[in-house]
Amino acid sequence: MDAKAARARGPGVTPTHGTSRLIPLLLLGMLTAGLAPSPVPTSAPRGFWDLSENLTAVEGTTVRLRCGVRAPGSVVQWAKDGLLLGPNPRIPGFPRYSMEGDPAKGEFHLLIEACDLSDDAEYECQVSRSAVGPAFVSPKVILSILVPPREVRLTPEAGSTVTWVAGQEYVVTCVSGDAKPAPDITFFQSGRAVSEVSSTENEGSKEKLFTTEAEARVTPQSSDNGQLLVCEGSSPALDTPIKASFTMNVLFPPGPPVIEWPGLEEGHIRAGESLEVPCTARGGNPPATLQWLKDGKPVSTAWGTEHAQAVARSVLVMAVRPEDHGVRLSCQSYNSVSGTQERSVTLQVTFPPSAVTILGSVSQSENKNATLCCLTKSSRPRVLLRWWLGGRQLLPTDETVMDGLHGGYISMSNLTLLMRREDNGLPLTCEAFSEAFSKETFKRSLTLNVKYPAQKLWIEGPPEGQDLRVGTRVRLVCLAIGGNPDPSLTWFKDSRTVSEPRPPQQPRRVQLGSVEKSGSTFSRELVLIAGPSDNRAKFSCKAGQLSASTQLVVQFPPTNLTILANSSALRPGDALNLTCVSVSSNPPVNLSWDKEGERLEDVAAGPLSAPFKGSAAATSVFLRVSSRDHGQRVTCRAHSAALLETVSSFYRLHVLYPPEFLGEQVQAVTAVEQGQALLPVSVSANPAPEAFNWTFRGYRLSPGGGPRHRILPGGALQLWNVTRADDGLYQLHCQNSEGTAEALLRLDVHYAPTIRALRDPTEVNVGGSVDIVCTVDANPILPEMFSWERLGEEEEDLSLDDVEAVAKGPTGRLRIRQAKLAQAGAYQCVVDNGVAPAARGLVRLVVRFAPQMDHPTPLTKVAAAGDSTSSATLHCRARGVPNIDFIWTKNGVPLDLQDPRYTEHRYHQGVVHSSLLTITNVSAAQDYALFTCTATNALGSDHTNIQLVSISRPDPPWGLKVVSVTPHSVGLEWKPGFDGGLPQRFQIRYEALETPGFFYVDVLPAQATTFTLAGLQPSTRYRIWLLASNALGDSGLTEKGIHISVTTRGLDQAPEDTDHQLPTELPPGPPRAPLLPVLSAVGALLLLCAASCAGALLRRRRLRRLAEGVEEQEEAGSQDPRARNHYAESRRSGERDTSSTVSTADGEPPRYYSRRDFSPRLSPTPEELSYRHGFLDGAEEDAAFPGHLYDEVERAYSPRGVWGPVYDEVQTGPYDLRWPEVKYEAPWALYDEVAADLGAVEPSSLPFELRGHLV
Repeated sequence: MDAKAARARGPGVTPTHGTSRLIPLLLLGMLTAGLAPSPVPTSAPRGFWDLSENLTAVEGTTVRLRCGVRAPGSVVQWAKDGLLLGPNPRIPGFPRYSMEGDPAKGEFHLLIEACDLSDDAEYECQVSRSAVGPAFVSPKVILSILVPPREVRLTPEAGSTVTWVAGQEYVVTCVSGDAKPAPDITFFQSGRAVSEVSSTENEGSKEKLFTTEAEARVTPQSSDNGQLLVCEGSSPALDTPIKASFTMNVLFPPGPPVIEWPGLEEGHIRAGESLEVPCTARGGNPPATLQWLKDGKPVSTAWGTEHAQAVARSVLVMAVRPEDHGVRLSCQSYNSVSGTQERSVTLQVTFPPSAVTILGSVSQSENKNATLCCLTKSSRPRVLLRWWLGGRQLLPTDETVMDGLHGGYISMSNLTLLMRREDNGLPLTCEAFSEAFSKETFKRSLTLNVKYPAQKLWIEGPPEGQDLRVGTRVRLVCLAIGGNPDPSLTWFKDSRTVSEPRPPQQPRRVQLGSVEKSGSTFSRELVLIAGPSDNRAKFSCKAGQLSASTQLVVQFPPTNLTILANSSALRPGDALNLTCVSVSSNPPVNLSWDKEGERLEDVAAGPLSAPFKGSAAATSVFLRVSSRDHGQRVTCRAHSAALLETVSSFYRLHVLYPPEFLGEQVQAVTAVEQGQALLPVSVSANPAPEAFNWTFRGYRLSPGGGPRHRILPGGALQLWNVTRADDGLYQLHCQNSEGTAEALLRLDVHYAPTIRALRDPTEVNVGGSVDIVCTVDANPILPEMFSWERLGEEEEDLSLDDVEAVAKGPTGRLRIRQAKLAQAGAYQCVVDNGVAPAARGLVRLVVRFAPQMDHPTPLTKVAAAGDSTSSATLHCRARGVPNIDFIWTKNGVPLDLQDPRYTEHRYHQGVVHSSLLTITNVSAAQDYALFTCTATNALGSDHTNIQLVSISRPDPPWGLKVVSVTPHSVGLEWKPGFDGGLPQRFQIRYEALETPGFFYVDVLPAQATTFTLAGLQPSTRYRIWLLASNALGDSGLTEKGIHISVTTRGLDQAPEDTDHQLPTELPPGPPRAPLLPVLSAVGALLLLCAASCAGALLRRRRLRRLAEGVEEQEEAGSQDPRARNHYAESRRSGERDTSSTVSTADGEPPRYYSRRDFSPRLSPTPEELSYRHGFLDGAEEDAAFPGHLYDEVERAYSPRGVWGPVYDEVQTGPYDLRWPEVKYEAPWALYDEVAADLGAVEPSSLPFELRGHLV
């Protein structure tokens, strides 16, 4: 087998390479033959018992080659074209090949599935040598594979429609290939076999395949149109031939056109009828195209086709006219394969005369002959004519027949008629008739008009000579009797025909009516509005030879009043002569002159001629003009006494003069700084000023404007963002062609006030006098612009009834006589001159006074253990200005503060000064004494006494009172007594008077001074006691003021309103045993344990807490007028102390305070520190006011809510052991910086062009 056969493919076959597949099979065959056993049994049959004949199979089918061997034990294999396939039944390398059958029976059949062209070969069944016999080979079996053709290719393309012309020969090619054997090709035309066919066989695309190409010659006929031409390929491998076809579109000519005439006689028709003529043409591919021609010109190209009958149809629709006579109508048919076919018809048109005309005039004077001619339009056939007058037939003079249009004839008849008055209005008729038009009559009629004149003519209107005022509506009527035709009445005015004005925009002074007829009377109205031109005019009415006339007399004022001047260009001082001329009036008028209402003397002129037959007049006046006369009117008046009417005309004076400023020219303008200003100009000039030049301080402002100014068209100067530097005189220079003028305008710039000087603080002794001075810079300066305000808390008295406010120029003063402490504080100077914003300046008034101690009682107590390990702090506080110095004495002897056991710390805030004396290692023998604190300053001194005692039981509380009562509770309030130097607590004992036994309630928290006793019975009387206790015992129940009796309210009583909620605790059920002994023992034990380390602890935490007065005393002190007399910030010296303190308070018994309750309320400030007080340009100064007596007077003084609190005591809790953090707020300037403060250069010291304001 060659390489081509080895590479063949077929259905289900995988391509293989011949050399690589055959070598293993050959080796396998050789080995099999060589290894066969040599001994062969003599009884084994030899040869084949079954063998296939030559076979033919169609590609894709399954083939079975039989091989029955008589030696079943032999090795059998098949050979294909000499190639051994091997004894393996599966035949490796040939997936479609296999051997089947029972080897024991000697069945070795070769099965080939899905055979293809590669299986077309010679096959042998070979039996290898065996022990019982030699090898032998079967005869060759030839297997022929039939391959069917896959397709038929037809030219022209199959499936298409091919257009042919009938009778022409065409060649059709059909190819069917790659088949075995070569296919047979047959052509069918419309189902008939085509005889003229030539075929050629060619090799196919592969070996053993063939292709057949056939060519047929076809001549189509019209019957083949729409039929198929089929190419059919047949082969032994096909059950059914394969076919390809296309549709034949055979073109052939249609039949001749046929005209179906609708009448009996072809071509005959009457004009005016609508002709509808159908034309048809049958057959043809494509169907015939039809069109109608009229004398060779197309008139209709529309047609339709009935495809079922293959008929083309076109209908000609036309309106027949006389000119269509002899027209040839043709119907043409054609298609793409035929020539033009035509069918024609010639029209024979019958038509009557389109009109009958009478020539000549039927209007003639009576008793005269009228010659008339009756003429018809062309008609076919001819017509006859006859005349009628009314119902009477007239005989014609002669008759004539002529050839007419479109093959017709024209008939003519002449008539001569005598005109008589009685024939006027009768109809004269010419009638045309013919047998061809028996049902129709054609005639023309005219009405005779016999002319004769009118009999009478006259005019009705106002009587002649009557005076008519101009504008009067005048009605003239012209009347005539008889006449034919109707008389045409014509109006004339002075021999000119009267007509209405044509332009519609002109007023209709003349209304000319039409001629109206009433019976035999004719009239025409002329209505006119009498005008000057109608005066003494003659109005005539004419009708033929008749005429009538009348004359009007019209009174009218001057038709034109004209003023003539001897000069047009006037200047001040020139002489002017004016002449007034009244052109025409009836009757004459009187002339007079006036100038803006002022009567002028005139001179009359000589007589003049006047139009409209009226009277003319003239008069003159002489004037000497000035600039004030420019624009004034000189009026000439013409008065008619008869008409009571005056006509006026004026002459406006035009005087050229240089600019002049008017009396209303503004001399001064006021503006607000940063606002706008308008410097107006009131100037009169003729011609108008050519330029307005403004100068300010010798410098000219730019006429084109600048950043802050603009010169308006009228010359006014507009400024914006005005500054005080713009204040001053502005010079205006105006100029025109006649001269120049100048004016000065002052600009007064108002600006808000600015405080320039304000002495702060201002000091005065109690009872002295002082002025608080406030100096400002402002414009305008107003006497009432100064006002003063007192600043402070709302509850303070801030009235200014006891002070006097005076002002002079830019300085305002607040005068204080016999100053009092209540007047100390912050004052505000408010300056408002009407320009916002108002200026405000703050100043502090410091009233100096002698020290005033806070000692409500002559004796206070401080308790401390005298075991030489405890410490005590004595607190002394005073108020005064200036600074206060403190001196301490013990039992009247000055205290040596150099002793290390004594330490003094001083504090002050505002006018409040404090001295804290700390005594360490308190000894009962040395320190239990009376200490005196003396406060002094330049104005006086004051002192207070403090008793240092040992620790003891607390004093009884006092001031016990009931603050609220309800059915089940009682609100209590009290003031604590001296605690004995130890923490104290309170206990309430109460009883119901009707119930035996006592109840005890502990007050919580322990330091509370108010309590609500709850759980009571309504309408019950109770007795209540209050006890105080500390670690050493209680205060007892024998003191006065510690028990009260109260009755609770009933349930039906209204509840009592309370202002605050008190601490509440329900009483226990059964009575409890008193806890005071137990608490006392525990307290004593704890005190002894802590005594050993108390001294060291106090030293380490020295100055940790400072003592000061209780809240009641501080609050009372804050309302003191002296509290407002602040002049310095808080100052302190020394270190913090943890000792107890005592302070006096208002009330009946002494007030005592433990150091445990000490809560400082003043921020400590060492008095040794110096402060910077004033500021200038952001830099601090050592002294705000040089030469001041007291360095603690500083700018930190300020009214509450403006710069900060004037004097806010430091708020700390009762257990706060730390001083509040000291904060120093930087002062700030009281007033806005001004130019003088900044050292600015005065604006006037710079050149004007460098100031940046206007130029």
